[in-house]
Amino acid sequence: MNYVKVAQDVLTALSGKENIQAAAHCATRLRLVIKDESKINQTALDEHPDVKGTFKTNGQFQIIIGPGDVDKVYDELIKLAGLPDMTKEDVNHSSSGPKGNIFMQFIKVLSDIFVPIIPALVAGGLLMALNNVLTAEHLFTAKSIVEIYPGLKDIAGFINTMSAAPFFFLPVLIGFSATKRFGGNPYLGAAMGMIMVSPALTSGYEVVSAAASGKLAYWNIFGLHVAQAGYQGSVLPVLVVSFILAKLEIFFHKRISKALDFTFTPMLAIIITGFLTFIFVGPVMRNVSDGLTNGIMWLYNTTGPIGTMVFGFFYSAIVITGLHQSFPAIETQLLANRAITGGSFVFPIASMANIAQGAACLAVFFITKNKKQKSLASSSSISALLGITEPAIFGVNLKLKYPFVCAMIASGIASIFVGLFHVLAVSMGPASVIGFICIRSQSISTFLLSGLISFVLAFTITYIYGKRAMAAEVAAADSDLQVSTEEDIESVAEGTQLLDEIVYASVSGDPISLKEVNDKVFSSEFMGRGAAIIPENGDVYAPCDGLVTVAYPTHHAYGIKTDGGAEVLIHIGIDTVNLNGEHFESFVKKDQQVRKGDKLCHFDLDKIKALGYDPAVITVITNTAEYASVERITHEHVASESPLIALTAK
Repeated sequence: MNYVKVAQDVLTALSGKENIQAAAHCATRLRLVIKDESKINQTALDEHPDVKGTFKTNGQFQIIIGPGDVDKVYDELIKLAGLPDMTKEDVNHSSSGPKGNIFMQFIKVLSDIFVPIIPALVAGGLLMALNNVLTAEHLFTAKSIVEIYPGLKDIAGFINTMSAAPFFFLPVLIGFSATKRFGGNPYLGAAMGMIMVSPALTSGYEVVSAAASGKLAYWNIFGLHVAQAGYQGSVLPVLVVSFILAKLEIFFHKRISKALDFTFTPMLAIIITGFLTFIFVGPVMRNVSDGLTNGIMWLYNTTGPIGTMVFGFFYSAIVITGLHQSFPAIETQLLANRAITGGSFVFPIASMANIAQGAACLAVFFITKNKKQKSLASSSSISALLGITEPAIFGVNLKLKYPFVCAMIASGIASIFVGLFHVLAVSMGPASVIGFICIRSQSISTFLLSGLISFVLAFTITYIYGKRAMAAEVAAADSDLQVSTEEDIESVAEGTQLLDEIVYASVSGDPISLKEVNDKVFSSEFMGRGAAIIPENGDVYAPCDGLVTVAYPTHHAYGIKTDGGAEVLIHIGIDTVNLNGEHFESFVKKDQQVRKGDKLCHFDLDKIKALGYDPAVITVITNTAEYASVERITHEHVASESPLIALTAK
């Protein structure tokens, strides 16, 4: 890579140094604050062979260059632009990112709280869907399955009991996750959640009827009549309660001596929070929560098909902004009160949008003649149809632009039917072609019809438009991916010499798919395929033998080139580059030879989590394209130096 030329090309595409307010870089990308983004020549960046992608987040315009190259491009860029060498923290202060954008900060908090508990809600929801299949009439025949086969009645009852538990005890789940996110002890949060759903209280689902009939019991606390009301299925009350609990715990930790802290801080935090919950916070937030739910359902019922069409049209655009991360909180509220709401309309619309993006991406597969573009479109379309849209959106549809817009149109039209026939979900699950398992039984056929409409329209419109009106642009996009320079040819030639290899786990913990990582650059596999691990400690080891090619001064990322030719990136945490090396200790340097199991670094896991950073340790094979396959080996808990990723040479 010619770093001077790349820097000059980037500077030109950004309309010169006068348009750059601040610049920094992390392990993979340039992080820029642009004065006027309308002056950016996006086409030039999209078509540049050394720019792997661009996106905007938290007020920053980020350009993906890749590990080992981004720092050199950055050095040339600041020389050409005459900019000072800035840290990531400096750029964050210069941008309108999380610290300056309260709304986006709030969205991020909701995401951090609800994403970890979604698996429990999905499990309960799918069990509920299974119970519906067993007990619903007119689904297969006039009678339900349990009526035809009475021996299944108790099995259905058992499944129903399990399905209701995550929603009945929802405050326990949210209390644990939210208190942890706010910096408190998550087990105290769970305990507070248990208090809010105690069997001694009137169930939250029966509070209104009990109050109306005069059967609701009250405590007399200092002359105040405090309702003995539970909060089963509630969302907003427990969020506020968790925040208060965490802040009280932090307050007492700072002011009570260590000798007494362990004993008295939990008690004081719980008792004060408990009084505030039942006297003031709970009743107020219950009314707010009911008002929010009623308002959402009023909007849905009032606007009907028009509202769902607008929501369906813009859903994928909302995904790009990250605002969709707030939807789990809304969906959880709707599902927890499904006796009133009937279920969630968000899930069916999200399914229509995802199906449309997948179908549009699949159309690109049939339009393009470039083998590499075909490969990307093929895998990304399948992923999108199964509910993971980032690879399709960021890797194909947005780059070509018209497939993304065509998919939005198809999603909007399909969503009309979602609103027209009141298609509602009774659980969370995969917003995709298999999403019918989460739809209430009487709406499954309509959901499938809507999904078919979304798929057919998106595919057809994209294919016709791409073939007839945008053939030249498709050819130009294809040429971006063709091998045309001597450097590219040499790279491919070197790729044929790669060896089959195993890359091992760099930390102990639970492996997850890259698609689950909370960073679109990694989750969309822009940088290559690999795996991530949720670490159980802060010791990071070399996952292979090789030469250290990247060792950032912030100690959060390392690159190793193995003897077999693999280029391995180990990235510790999401956005931990902002810590500037604080809470990290490195044991290796660039150009140092390492053996598998050599200690790369140590990071303070507890402090990083307490500061609100995602600690996932990501391992990416950045030259994935040179391999026949790069696959995660295991889904089970791994110890460091356990096999994690298998590389198969072409």
